[in-house]
Amino acid sequence: MLYCEYSQLPFAIYTARHSSRESRVAIDIHWICDNDSLGQHCAEWQQLPFVALDTEFMRVDTFYPIAGLIQIGDGVRAYLIDPLTIDNWQPLAALLENPAVIKVVHACSEDLEVLLRLTGSLPVPLFDTQLAAAYLNLGFSMGYSRLVQAVLDIDLPKGETRSDWLQRPLSETQVSYAAEDAVHLAEVYTRLRPKLSDDKYAWVLDDGAELVANLRREVDPYEVYRDAKLAWKLSRAQLAVLRELCAWREQQARARDLPRNRIIREHSLWPLAKSQPDNLAALGKIEDMHPRTVRQDGEFLLGLIKRAGSVSMDQWPPAVAEPLPVDAATLIKQLRALGQAEAERLDMAPELMLRKKTLEALVKSGYPEGPYKLPDSLRGWRRELMGQALLDSLATAGEQP
Repeated sequence: MLYCEYSQLPFAIYTARHSSRESRVAIDIHWICDNDSLGQHCAEWQQLPFVALDTEFMRVDTFYPIAGLIQIGDGVRAYLIDPLTIDNWQPLAALLENPAVIKVVHACSEDLEVLLRLTGSLPVPLFDTQLAAAYLNLGFSMGYSRLVQAVLDIDLPKGETRSDWLQRPLSETQVSYAAEDAVHLAEVYTRLRPKLSDDKYAWVLDDGAELVANLRREVDPYEVYRDAKLAWKLSRAQLAVLRELCAWREQQARARDLPRNRIIREHSLWPLAKSQPDNLAALGKIEDMHPRTVRQDGEFLLGLIKRAGSVSMDQWPPAVAEPLPVDAATLIKQLRALGQAEAERLDMAPELMLRKKTLEALVKSGYPEGPYKLPDSLRGWRRELMGQALLDSLATAGEQP
């Protein structure tokens, strides 16, 4: 086994055993451990039609993921990039942004966070094999091992996702796990891509672009309160307190690089805004309030609550809409059936067609008597294909006695 710390050789050959057939498969592993090597390889990858991309990271006690390894597969070899020994990520950023090179990933939301944090860039165009499998009706939200088994007939060994990816040297099992990910991801892409129609291929890329766009959107800390549990039960005056608490929590989590629940636990937010304690003893009695929070930030929180609770009426946020009543479930079921029928016609996983949050937003826009308005979350081909049919279905439902 070859590690960056111990050798200057450019590559190693690793032999893996697949449990499904007890055969030995040679994987050509290239370690990339310095800026020059990364730059050279990125220049080569710029000429390829696609690269498979994966990351390993740690995210136990931090807000941001800490990169432990970046894997690239070119369809032949596995390249393992050591982020602990590289500090110039501009060449990789340029590769990620090159529209001529497809970036192949699998269930990539956290990978995108790693890459954005490390390089300042996000991969485009993005081809997510989990989405492609759903468009081919192989299954929805398929895990990587299951997809590899279905497409390549290979049983991957148990994952190393919970192991320490910041340790050096990495274990042989870690290296094999990471290398196989890169190699097989490229193989899965080459199998799935020809099976996709032009429309479905474009839809996979559209969904990939949406994933990237969502991550690029800056979350306004002062809008986070709208998604807090039970926010709809609070008065507008109480929402003013919740808004400040949620914004401060979000800002501090980022500034301190700590999980949000290490700042204030989720279940403490609503009772804080509801009861608005004015002393440390009362603060400590709030549901799920951690003593550490009281000790470290108690005085500040009391001041924040007092200030937010005394703002004038014109500064109160608008009320948060109540959840849909039970009766609305019939409408949502009716709309979902439309999507399922269309998905069946297109031979794709029905869950891809209309997301639950989108249907709920549509029904909320006019329930119970209408008129209804298509939500912004219904975009692209889904809006074009299903938008009018959904509105027509709701209009018909409104006419029924």
